[in-house]
Amino acid sequence: MKIRVGYELIYDFPKPTPMIMVLGTHFSRASDVITPDFLMTEPPVPIIPYRDSFGNWCSRMIAPTGRVRLFANGMVRDSGLPDAIVPAAGQVAVENLPAETLLYLLGSRYCETDRLSDIAWQLFESSPPGWARVQAICDYVHNRIRFGYEYARSTKTAWEAFNEQNGVCRDYAHLAIAFCRAMNIPARYCTGYLGDIGMPPPYGPMDFAGWFEAYLDDGWHTFDARNNIPRIGRILIAQGRDAADVPLTHTFGPNTLVSFRVWTDEVA
Repeated sequence: MKIRVGYELIYDFPKPTPMIMVLGTHFSRASDVITPDFLMTEPPVPIIPYRDSFGNWCSRMIAPTGRVRLFANGMVRDSGLPDAIVPAAGQVAVENLPAETLLYLLGSRYCETDRLSDIAWQLFESSPPGWARVQAICDYVHNRIRFGYEYARSTKTAWEAFNEQNGVCRDYAHLAIAFCRAMNIPARYCTGYLGDIGMPPPYGPMDFAGWFEAYLDDGWHTFDARNNIPRIGRILIAQGRDAADVPLTHTFGPNTLVSFRVWTDEVA
């Protein structure tokens, strides 16, 4: 299938303001890109691309005073298959993990493994290690947290989501990541597009989505504690330790977000 993806973000800036943006299809999907979702601006502004320490493509610019529109419109080829389920995938002992995965065992800004470790072992020690344990974590997080945009805040951590029992997709992902790491399973945060392809209406307003990947014996696997069912048309934008590593936009000065639109639609 073909999926049209894109966004429009409109800001007001009281003065010239540096910005970092992590927007656009991840390089791992490069062979699937039919029309690149290149970042464009109105008014036109020079954009400098770079790779961050996680390999994500990022952009930087200086937004001028006044109203600035960031937008993109691309098309990506997708298999049309739901997220893979691999029940036989086993857990790798810490001493046998690839060195590049060890970072994703450690606590991070939004995933406080120190606070959640004892709770994780009480909840999941009896679950079979590997895929079944990660799925048990997803089931628990999915049932514990109540979804609602009114519960979103940029400072909310996994510990706070656990105690408040509410949040948005990034909070589901952060809590599940923290539990996985506490159980010695490397886990990393993902952000990207996830539409309603294959789902029954009614559909809510489209937004960027947050999910996570866990490292099991044959590589990284996709899990989504917020939806907790295999979904179709998931398109990765960026990966990191948690949402602090992959903010869609980061501004170094005051501004007002005037409007925000995201789309990801199957193309006949």
